[in-house]
Amino acid sequence: MANTKVILKKSVTDLGHAGDIVEVKNGYARNYLIPQGLAFAWSKGAAAQAEAMKRARLAKAVATREGAVEAKGIIEGIAVEIPAKVSESGKLFGGISNDQIAKALADKVAVDPRAITVEKIQTLGEFPATVALHPEISANFFVKVVAE
Repeated sequence: MANTKVILKKSVTDLGHAGDIVEVKNGYARNYLIPQGLAFAWSKGAAAQAEAMKRARLAKAVATREGAVEAKGIIEGIAVEIPAKVSESGKLFGGISNDQIAKALADKVAVDPRAITVEKIQTLGEFPATVALHPEISANFFVKVVAE
């Protein structure tokens, strides 16, 4: 079986990242990678394009890392206040969702609600939370639930 050189357009698990030049079996390239739009055939001209893709990916990673460091400086240690309806016994009607927490943080920094980790909130009080801003960077903050 002969191998074919291809340039990845997108990251492929256990193979490489966008812009990488990899050698794979002919059938894998012809039947999966190229038809799925994950790669294109290697050529000298395409190799230069691959280098440009790789540089762009690295620049984006550095920019997002710098943005994450900046966001951590803003978020770290703050307390976001979320008003909620409360029963007479002090229990919340429903709970506090990650979407509500992300909206409360939005005036400071936009974050993905799925990146927020917090215990289940069903009462008034202050709760520790963490948000993953980058694979290597996360920020700790507090969620303060107050009566409406």
